[in-house]
Amino acid sequence: MTWIIIVGGIILIILLVIGVIVSSNSERALVEERLSQYLDDDKRSVNEEAQRYVITNWVSKRVEKTSFGDNIARELARADIKFKVAEYLVLILLSIVLVAAVAWFLGNRHPISALIGAAIGAFAPRFYVKAQQRKRLQRFNDQLPDMLNLMVNGLRAGYSTMQAMEAISKELPSPISDEFRRVVQEMQIGIPMETALENLLRRIPSDDLDFVVTAINVQREVGGNLSEILDNISFTIRERVRIKGEVRVLTSQVRTSGTVLSLIPFGLTLILWFLNPDYLMSVTDGGPICTAVIICTILGLIFSSYFIMMRIADIEV
Repeated sequence: MTWIIIVGGIILIILLVIGVIVSSNSERALVEERLSQYLDDDKRSVNEEAQRYVITNWVSKRVEKTSFGDNIARELARADIKFKVAEYLVLILLSIVLVAAVAWFLGNRHPISALIGAAIGAFAPRFYVKAQQRKRLQRFNDQLPDMLNLMVNGLRAGYSTMQAMEAISKELPSPISDEFRRVVQEMQIGIPMETALENLLRRIPSDDLDFVVTAINVQREVGGNLSEILDNISFTIRERVRIKGEVRVLTSQVRTSGTVLSLIPFGLTLILWFLNPDYLMSVTDGGPICTAVIICTILGLIFSSYFIMMRIADIEV
């Protein structure tokens, strides 16, 4: 029985590596597919080549047209992860099976150990995607003042708005260059600028970017000096980025302390479970009602303290 599980885990790892390699080789198809997700229904076209993989074909046909699949695709696009929805779901399934198997071995082959491993494996990919989203959004916000300066200089030199955006896609680093390259590509295939900027705001949920998009849309409707408007917005955003950086430094200790102190009880519980599950199960000696009260009290104290510390560190700029 043991060697069957080991062989199965090795096969799952091989399949996961193959999936990552295949996904990295299909970046162009993924970009085209994600661009089509933000078009109107009468302009959408499904790239048939993106459906050619046997492993994910069955899942793709059933989830990509649902709201659930659309939400996952948007989350992956915001994190700039080159996975299709079906490939991401397969990755979650492989993570659940593999981590559950490892936890089952380390946890004295107890079913609860497998459940703990399955829960960790299910949430680990999502945590990674959320972390990538935060990092990418932070990099985008940091590059936004430089983008505005380049756009203002281009408009003053006689560029059109689209030409200025194309210069941004060529001159600035990722991720802001990648996002504006998508905006230019959408406009080149006939998408109105307002819709393309709306799609950019959906991929990058940034308050600072919302100011820029609103200014461009208003200027296109009522007229005015766009370079002067963006210059004023650039100064405002630059000051906000500076103040946010100072606030982030001053509150980093509170945020780190809150996160670490909240994770310590869960970490100690897992360690005690895998080292001595009988000692941890002694909490159930008082009966199910007493056990439920203890668990609810502990979780309530942990989450309430974490919420309070995060609220203290959450300073609006």
